[in-house]
Amino acid sequence: MGDGVGDGVSENWRKAGWAGAAIGVIAAGAAAGVAMERLTVGRGMRMKARLALDAAGDYGSLRGTEGTTRAEDATELYYETDELPEEKGGRGRLLRRKAAAAPTVVFCHGYCLSQDSWHFQRAALRGVVRSVYWDQRSHGRSARGLAQADGEPVTIEQLGRDLKAVIDAAAPEGPLLLVGHSMGGMTIMALAEQFPGLVRDRVLGVALIGTSSGGLGEVTYGLPLPAAGLSAVRRVLPGVLKALGSQVELVEKGRRATADLFAGMVKRYSFGSRDVDPGVARFAERLIETTPIDVVAEFYPAFQIHDKSAALQRFADIPVTVIAGDRDMITPAAHSVAIKAELPAAELTVLESAGHLMMLEHPETVTGLLGDLLVRTGAVAAATNVGGHGRSTAGSTAGTAGSTSQPGH
Repeated sequence: MGDGVGDGVSENWRKAGWAGAAIGVIAAGAAAGVAMERLTVGRGMRMKARLALDAAGDYGSLRGTEGTTRAEDATELYYETDELPEEKGGRGRLLRRKAAAAPTVVFCHGYCLSQDSWHFQRAALRGVVRSVYWDQRSHGRSARGLAQADGEPVTIEQLGRDLKAVIDAAAPEGPLLLVGHSMGGMTIMALAEQFPGLVRDRVLGVALIGTSSGGLGEVTYGLPLPAAGLSAVRRVLPGVLKALGSQVELVEKGRRATADLFAGMVKRYSFGSRDVDPGVARFAERLIETTPIDVVAEFYPAFQIHDKSAALQRFADIPVTVIAGDRDMITPAAHSVAIKAELPAAELTVLESAGHLMMLEHPETVTGLLGDLLVRTGAVAAATNVGGHGRSTAGSTAGTAGSTSQPGH
């Protein structure tokens, strides 16, 4: 069009795509690119490659017994339960295990992900321990936060109360183990802060993966900016996010239009290995694609003021496993070291060549550490075989990932 209107719209889409990609990387911090995509390959071929990868694996396909509950603001929270199998008694009679007597592991996912991000751990633990997987508000299959629709900001404290609602519905009795990645770990800290009696009476152990107890406002995300530049970014980013959140359709179109750029950028912030299986990388990309920009905008400010260092003391008397990635630029390993400093008895493992999505990048290693926690807490017998599922890196099993362990003493 000669009047420049069409050019202006295209330019806005291009800017929105760049902004959506950059903010999706910096704010969400959890996504992946497709390793086989190259700029020398045509867009049509890249689209076919993505579709082929989507069909190549069963990632995210595991389902359990569905359930929903209501948060304090009536937001519907979706969860699934993987029950233990029925046991056979005398003369072949089926004996249903009493759910209240069996320990339940509750998995809390990270920002811009869903319960499906635990795919590998879920596959390995089925039939070993009763497990609950849930979608945080405005993520996955849970409903958009009703409080946010009324203009209330998201708070980590609110997420902790959401977790309490899920526990009340899915595991109202019996011992608990809590596993959280990134925002999910913060959610667990918020639960402990507000419901110390629950932790004292029922929680056997906790696993905190790629998470932080505070100080996220100081994270540089690997950007080579001077302190003044980072300070400026932190000041303006919430406003930029809010503005983009008000233009959902425009930003989402821009993000789709720049899918290859987005995939390449976010892969850097999700994985620390160069040889991540393209199917796994594409699976992680699909997870991030389902998070609308307005949800990104709603949640981001809560992380900048998050501080739950004091709440960690609620876990001082129980086994705690802390797992970090040495190449995590979203919640750097130093944040896990800080958690270890607050909980000297905790066991800290720093995985080599691991980024933010370490449970997808090195699943067997992460699952093995969770299995160790289950044994240490008595949730499963020492002889229990925790199975594996798939491969995370081309040509090698995830169990080969190196790590540096700092056990408690």
